[in-house]
Amino acid sequence: TALAGRALVIDGTVVSVEGDGIASLAAGGDGAWAAAAAARVPAALDKFAAAHHAFGSDGVVVRVPSGVAVAEPYLIEVQAVTPGALVLPRVILDAGDGSQASVIVSYRSPDGVALTVVPHVEVVAGANATASVTIAQAWGDQTTAIAQHHHVAGRDAALELAETGMGGRFARLHLTIDLDGRGSDARVLGLYFGDREQTLDYRAFMNHNAPSTTSDMFLKGAVGDSSQSVFTGMIRIEPEGQKTNAHQTNRNLVLSEGAEAQSVPNLEILANDVRCGHGSAVGPLDAEQRYYLMSRGLDRAAADRLQVKGFFEEVLTRYRHQELEPPLRRAAMAKYAGIVERGAL
Repeated sequence: TALAGRALVIDGTVVSVEGDGIASLAAGGDGAWAAAAAARVPAALDKFAAAHHAFGSDGVVVRVPSGVAVAEPYLIEVQAVTPGALVLPRVILDAGDGSQASVIVSYRSPDGVALTVVPHVEVVAGANATASVTIAQAWGDQTTAIAQHHHVAGRDAALELAETGMGGRFARLHLTIDLDGRGSDARVLGLYFGDREQTLDYRAFMNHNAPSTTSDMFLKGAVGDSSQSVFTGMIRIEPEGQKTNAHQTNRNLVLSEGAEAQSVPNLEILANDVRCGHGSAVGPLDAEQRYYLMSRGLDRAAADRLQVKGFFEEVLTRYRHQELEPPLRRAAMAKYAGIVERGAL
């Protein structure tokens, strides 16, 4: 796939950058840091954010000038490799008024290496801009990851976030989206799969701070073995957020008796002219669907595998970059195959 630019980050340090509009934050001068300040994750969020502000010194910034549409994505590969390290990578997307840009971020670390990584992703979309971020999270099995996002939308801007969470011993995504401009829109997709003893923790806050804003959050996850997932979602509509249209959906498959999924969607509505809703589901594979598939000639194992594959299709087919769909599908189904092999169903 053609790329507009790419960067490689190892242990929080940018080691290579290629392409127009993409630069190392440490070497980018005052303009790059000004872009970073616009959607900065607040240091007061928690001790992990405070550590990032205290010790983080580098990152990748993508700046798209007003009125410029970049058709190809930027690819940012983030790796953590040093045992025992605290790694503080940072990715910033600054989309000027009327611009269009997309960024793919790939997170990786080796299995068997204990380390902590605190990624910050910060996005500013100016008026009428479209800013898209796709995260492919494949941390190693001994990595503790505390990812923190802050995305801000101006008037009539569109934000997109698609996140696939597969790795990590403990992996958290703390997402805050501020729809500050009239008519702005946010779309969030999520796919996560926990196995063995993983914990996957999603905390999402959608803030409608202006009138006529829209948002849709759609996350699907599965857990097997003795893993667990936690989703806590909040849609907050301020008094200024009249004529907001917002929805939040989280659905979970629990594949093993020792696995657990918790889903807690929340609404806080301070305006009186809105359309808002949420949906949540936690449960095993559908026995009726299994029966139907087996009545068409599949054995039980094939029927269950087809159910799991179909469960994630509704998310995968919505990804902006469809070239990511096959490898992400393979990763999810490889997790399921491992659960089957371990006899944990």
